Amino acid sequence: MADSFFGDPFRRFFWSPAIVQEWQGSFAAAMDWLETPSSHVFKVNVPGYGREDIKVQLEEGNVLSIKGEGPATKEEKPKDAVWHVAERGKGEFHREFVLPENVRTDQIKAHVENGVLTIVVPKEPLAAKPKPRTIAVTSKL
Repeated sequence: MADSFFGDPFRRFFWSPAIVQEWQGSFAAAMDWLETPSSHVFKVNVPGYGREDIKVQLEEGNVLSIKGEGPATKEEKPKDAVWHVAERGKGEFHREFVLPENVRTDQIKAHVENGVLTIVVPKEPLAAKPKPRTIAVTSKL
């Protein structure tokens, strides 16, 4: 009985090739932001994207913008094959955030390898800490 209830007619309804969902559009790429004593390091997951598909730019207000654009492509399929799920096509992503003020924006470097975009933003060297001292208090400035 259970076999006839969950058998072919219902399986075809829920898993029919006509109900195939294609994923397209933009998404937020997963990212890590690590601060070391000398730099900020951003690692962004960009599987399937090459360096020509990714644009990293610094915008006004110390805003770091990362965009990925690639054609939504499907692999070639044999003539008699049917797509059931198509989620791996390249879509678009866009991330942006404000960098801290103590960075060297002229020395930003970006590198993509094995599906991970790494952006290194060097920090300005810390200014010498002011030495403790007593400040004289006067009655007139």
